[in-house]
Amino acid sequence: MVCVPVLALMLALQAAPSKPAPRSAPRPAPRPQPAAPAAPAAPVYFTSPLIPDEMRGKQAVLETSQGVIVIDLLPEAAPTHVAHFIVRAREGAYNGTVFHRAVPLGIIQGGDPLSKDPSQKARYGTGGLNVLRFEGNPEKHTRGAVSAVLVPGKPDSAGAQFFICVSDQAALDGQYTVFARVVEGMNVAQTISQQPADAAGLLTDRVEIRTVSIRDKPAPLPVPFVSETLDQLAGYRAVIETSMGNITVAFFPDRAPNHVRNFLRLAQTGVYDGTAFHRVAKGFVIQGGYLPSRKDPLSDRQEGLVKPLQPEFNGTSHEKGILSMARGEDPASATTSFFIVTAPSSGIDGKYTVFGRVVDGLEVVERIEAVPVNGETPLTRVDVTRVRLLAP
Repeated sequence: MVCVPVLALMLALQAAPSKPAPRSAPRPAPRPQPAAPAAPAAPVYFTSPLIPDEMRGKQAVLETSQGVIVIDLLPEAAPTHVAHFIVRAREGAYNGTVFHRAVPLGIIQGGDPLSKDPSQKARYGTGGLNVLRFEGNPEKHTRGAVSAVLVPGKPDSAGAQFFICVSDQAALDGQYTVFARVVEGMNVAQTISQQPADAAGLLTDRVEIRTVSIRDKPAPLPVPFVSETLDQLAGYRAVIETSMGNITVAFFPDRAPNHVRNFLRLAQTGVYDGTAFHRVAKGFVIQGGYLPSRKDPLSDRQEGLVKPLQPEFNGTSHEKGILSMARGEDPASATTSFFIVTAPSSGIDGKYTVFGRVVDGLEVVERIEAVPVNGETPLTRVDVTRVRLLAP
């Protein structure tokens, strides 16, 4: 993940700029500030009307103009922040607000009640604060963390505003209160972070939070291909539908059961759809399944299924048509990328996990191998439209 420079991130989290930025960083646009009263009143802090049991196992569903974001609330880590969020959400306080600020691939910030009114845009980021005391906890500002916005230099100044980490932001740990985590819709948050913005990070178009609803956390969806027997796994076929034709593969669960389960699981959940055969090493292999070649980001569920695999090296030779798993230098680093052998390659036997074979469409493999390349990169994209499973 991209780690956004701390200075840019800190500027994005401020309710109002506290000092000029160095010349090397974008300078925040000046904002009009409300006149300070002669004798500021002490903040009136929120007192939770909820008991712990009312907050456990809850999620918030944010319906936005860019899509849905679902967050798990963490009352064990920040009970007062969670209670405040639930109470305000049930009051409809977030409905019609916007994500008003963003750092590309860094954070998105929203929840300011002033943002319901487009005419108040110059004051966005200054509303709904100074009602929550800091709640330190061990939660980290990793990708998906939801944390409370503060007034610069005032740890006990949180309120309605929050930010979502689109990438890891370790420099913020211990300074802001993490009170929730995104479990669905990180692709939506990432898209919001890349919307057009001005020099101060204020989004130029409204990204509306249409509604925020609180619900009980649903039971997790079952992980597919966990309990099938080896004989059942052996009966499956996968049709790799490409822009140059279809390739059908069969599997060797008796030799690499975990790799077979992994491939079937990723195929059934659409992880391979929209990827490409990104590498063509002529006289050796064609390689696909590489996630950076995917046209769209994975959903949160898909992302949760991508895990490193322990090697299952076996005695099957890498002959033409063999399906094997790509990996890095670490033998246990295989995740999604696979390759199909186009010529006998005994030099990699026992070093990569063979888990299947092409049973139909070898001529398509040959057509892909014949595409013009720059080094090993096809000059014309070879799309994998989808991988379709045929059940026994």
